[in-house]
Amino acid sequence: MHPDTLEHSMTELLKITVIAFETLAAGVLIIGATVFLVRFINALLRGSQGLKEFRKFRHGFGQTLLLALDLLVASDIILTVTLDLSFESLGMLGLLVLIRTFLHFILELEVSGRWPWQAARSASDEPEA
Repeated sequence: MHPDTLEHSMTELLKITVIAFETLAAGVLIIGATVFLVRFINALLRGSQGLKEFRKFRHGFGQTLLLALDLLVASDIILTVTLDLSFESLGMLGLLVLIRTFLHFILELEVSGRWPWQAARSASDEPEA
């Protein structure tokens, strides 16, 4: 196999991998949003406490967002490092990862009530609803 053909084949494989990660991230968002919204609506129709169920929805959907963000960061890394390596693209990757990491920390704080580096709260430490 000619080296240019091998390089072209690898480039195409990596492009497909990036598209797969991005598609998976979109699928996670769509399925996660649907599942947690249906659970929330079912719980409300069964007469559960609205605030408690909303918190469950928010927690579940927040976890979904975190997973989708992680998948998108992975696709950006693959795309930049393997397909489009230049100082400009590396700078853009750094900026994207920085923004997505910031979003990840904020979502983690919203979902769990603590920063990622803090120990998990025990049940007695939880604020009352």
